[in-house]
Amino acid sequence: MTPHLHRQFPELTETLPHLVLGKSPTPVRLLSSLDTVGADLWLKDDGAFGDGGWGGNKVRKLEWLLPDALRQGRTTIVTVGGLGTNWGLATALYGRENGLKTVLALIDQPEDDHVRAQLARLRASGATLIFTHTKARTILRAPIILARNFSGRRPPYLLPAGGSSPVGALGYVEAALELADQVRNGELPEPTHIVAPLGSGGTVAGLSLGLRLAGLSTRVVGVVVNDTLRLDESAISRLADRAAGVLRDRGARLPADISPTGNLEIVTGYLGTGYGHPTMEATTAQTLSEDLEHLTLEPVYTAKSMAAVLELNAQGRFGGGPVVFLNTNGPR
Repeated sequence: MTPHLHRQFPELTETLPHLVLGKSPTPVRLLSSLDTVGADLWLKDDGAFGDGGWGGNKVRKLEWLLPDALRQGRTTIVTVGGLGTNWGLATALYGRENGLKTVLALIDQPEDDHVRAQLARLRASGATLIFTHTKARTILRAPIILARNFSGRRPPYLLPAGGSSPVGALGYVEAALELADQVRNGELPEPTHIVAPLGSGGTVAGLSLGLRLAGLSTRVVGVVVNDTLRLDESAISRLADRAAGVLRDRGARLPADISPTGNLEIVTGYLGTGYGHPTMEATTAQTLSEDLEHLTLEPVYTAKSMAAVLELNAQGRFGGGPVVFLNTNGPR
């Protein structure tokens, strides 16, 4: 299927390769049991995205990242994540299907059943796992890891945590264009806000740029769930602008006034004591979502984001809405 980016900007068809890894559009539905106060809440369920044994928002990024690596003749991806990284697992699984080896530097995070199960999946994925334990040690060991993974004279394809590079962010430019198409088709009303967890920045930055390209006035609310990266409005806006730069460099005729970002709001206060640490509010949101809407969230990203949605909605922060909650969790 032709991606929305190629439909809107046909000049990208030859310069920006795309690899279909999931079925789209992902479903939208009203969360009628969770919106007892405030604005109507809607779900866009990107947990349903992905065909390679693991789904979620990371797969949308890989649809653009994997063909970019292959286009450059790379054979190995080197990236980083926590012990329970969804990003690392998706990269390993989909990379293996497309002839790419994955090397993962893993940083410690609090271990619970979710993390232990994910670590077992990582061990079975075929990826090379390097336990660097801390961000500082990862940075120190990075030159050695990269040097050991050259293929001839070609370096490995290096990606930041979460795949949140300018090319990776295009996955959520595409998702925003998809959402706009669903609005035009009458599947949901145009949302005043879309809320997503903010863990590495690519999802929120891509949505911010994509919604502007789609002509929607929807505001993007990023709920900070990671304290190991800079995730303020300036950093996310810069990533969105760099993604726009990729599109322009590949030939897309973007509107001249597409920057700066004007539709972005960063929300803090739902992280708890740190990345991966549980919070009572997130646990409650996770239970309510499962019991009332049969919506499976995980404790690191989506449960904390849902906790923010429920509290902010109860406070009237979204006005009349409607509000879309983006589920980025992809269990299989």
